[in-house]
Amino acid sequence: MATSPGLVDVPDSVVRDVIELRRDFHAHPELGFEEVRTAGVVADRLRRLGYEVRTGIAETGVLGILRTGKPGRCVLLRADMDALPVEEQGDLPFASTVTGKMHACGHDAHVAILLGAAGMIMERRDALCGTIVLCFQPAEEGKGGAAAMVAQGVLDDPHVDVVYGLHVWSQAPIGVVSTRPGPMMAASDSIEITVKGRGGHGAQPDHTVDPITTAAQFVSTVQTVVSRKLDPLEPTVVTIGAIHGGTVHNVIPDDVRMLGTVRTFNEDLRDVMAAKIEQVLSGCCESAQARYDYAYLRRYPVTSNDPEQAEYVLDLATRTLGANNVGEQPKIMGAEDFSFMLQRRPGCYFFLGAEIDAEVDRPHHSPRFAIDERAFANGVRMMVALACDATRVRTEVERATGS
Repeated sequence: MATSPGLVDVPDSVVRDVIELRRDFHAHPELGFEEVRTAGVVADRLRRLGYEVRTGIAETGVLGILRTGKPGRCVLLRADMDALPVEEQGDLPFASTVTGKMHACGHDAHVAILLGAAGMIMERRDALCGTIVLCFQPAEEGKGGAAAMVAQGVLDDPHVDVVYGLHVWSQAPIGVVSTRPGPMMAASDSIEITVKGRGGHGAQPDHTVDPITTAAQFVSTVQTVVSRKLDPLEPTVVTIGAIHGGTVHNVIPDDVRMLGTVRTFNEDLRDVMAAKIEQVLSGCCESAQARYDYAYLRRYPVTSNDPEQAEYVLDLATRTLGANNVGEQPKIMGAEDFSFMLQRRPGCYFFLGAEIDAEVDRPHHSPRFAIDERAFANGVRMMVALACDATRVRTEVERATGS
């Protein structure tokens, strides 16, 4: 029977350091592939701790590698670094100092937590086995930084056996770790549409081909793809998030541009959504004698956890944090580019609850987003526990008993 790692004791000094780092990153947000300052802080800290450091991966990505020289698996622990183009509206004393940019999703916390864990992992070096790769990734927010890192060999040198990613969650109780086997977060694709009409005077619509009414009809009718053309047991979302057309009150424009997102949990369904949406668009335009340009852009695949690894993370969290700090995560329609790593290696993506107040919603990507820093200690505990435990190669008996 293998020895349980038990509770990982995180000293108060480490917690204070993590909070200080997070507040510094929060005050200095950088968008995807622009994380120059953040990457510099990360690389400097890793070097001082004694890690083998690689920089400039996928432009601003950083790796910290610890080779113990003892047999064991190679485990990758990932933290994303980028902020969002959001103007912060909170009153935090460490609020963003950059106009129009904000850490509105918690990536500042991810970087700080993994850096806090990095020091504790290095302190345990003599007791570890295998290889630990700390991956600080750029551009998660829509730009596919994980795919870029995978393309540049981050999983191949050294060869990574298993991958883990943590995300703070502002809508779950403080310090609770949750995940699920199989699909956990949706695939995210984009649609870009231009409806082409014939503009004219707003008082003489009969002399025009009105792209605004055509676009409005499409926005309403496209919802029938979900409600009438798909299996109702398959969760799917089609949202039009932007419409641009016209400039003044009394002029019908030549064209209208629309942007939207499509979310699915089923790769087969994902493959047919493009055609089904275009069928609706084509019908709306044909009836109005309008034309259209249409693009369906495949973005992030389904974030799907390896079932064995999800079970392992829940078990490890129970052993490390206690059963009252562990739960199964329902599926959510948000997307995550860690999915590109999970396509190539077994692994698990999990949430860390950081809710400030159950009565006040602080949703991700909101200008009022906020998290409770008391959750960070459990995030450090999980990353250290994974480095200590997931690197071991288990015997058949240990695998059979779940130990």
